[in-house]
Amino acid sequence: MPTVSIGDAEIYYEEAGQGEPLMLVPGLSGQGSFWSQQVEAFKRDFRVIVHDHRGAGRSTHSAIKYSVEQMADDTLRLMSALGIERAHLVGHSTGGAIGQVIALDQPGRLRSLVLSATWAGPDPYFRRLFEARKDTLLTQGIEAYLRASVLVLAPPEWVSRNDAALAELHRAQAASWPPREVVASRIDAIVAFDRRRRLGEVRVPTLVVVAQDDMVTPKFYSDELAKAIPGASYVVLDGGGHFVPQILPEPYNRAVGGFLRAQRGR
Repeated sequence: MPTVSIGDAEIYYEEAGQGEPLMLVPGLSGQGSFWSQQVEAFKRDFRVIVHDHRGAGRSTHSAIKYSVEQMADDTLRLMSALGIERAHLVGHSTGGAIGQVIALDQPGRLRSLVLSATWAGPDPYFRRLFEARKDTLLTQGIEAYLRASVLVLAPPEWVSRNDAALAELHRAQAASWPPREVVASRIDAIVAFDRRRRLGEVRVPTLVVVAQDDMVTPKFYSDELAKAIPGASYVVLDGGGHFVPQILPEPYNRAVGGFLRAQRGR
């Protein structure tokens, strides 16, 4: 399995295709496999890299205090280890928070940025949601956490149609999930993240994209991002929930792929 050392952790990654580098950075679950349908769509035009975050998947499950800034630094160190100076970056949810940090603190490392189903800083809804998810994790365990989480990650009708497959998926995920303390620290990290005051400083070409029915990062979070980032493009998809890249990949890939291809060579 391909892993690369970033100094104090081993990061699992995969890549496909050729062209300008494209980093697809996943959300809180931190697993690059989230992007399987985007890799297939974009590898014709880009060198596509996905990775498992530190503390997730097949990367090192470090017992540290996690932060979005640390996650962004890990992403930059991975890019450097792979010989990538500048890349396009699509960040979904927590990956979008990572993208904001890089765009503001290391803008020279980005060619373009897609902020997918993400947020600029916590509000009462966000805190309530993630406090409840963390409490479920710590008091009832990972399987209960996964069962509860899908109720906001995906549209109700999709959950109903995929009940048996979800049950099997959650069993498999629970068997290899990181220690609950690692996951809890990663939840604390995203609740602490807040870049609202600096969004006007973003100068990287940016697309904001969200599904109309997203219940984890509701549309009004993306409204805030699109309004605050100078020149940002904005696409609202009709449905698909928070996991729209997996649930309705075709409209998602059209919107994101069209933006990315327009940025090539700039």
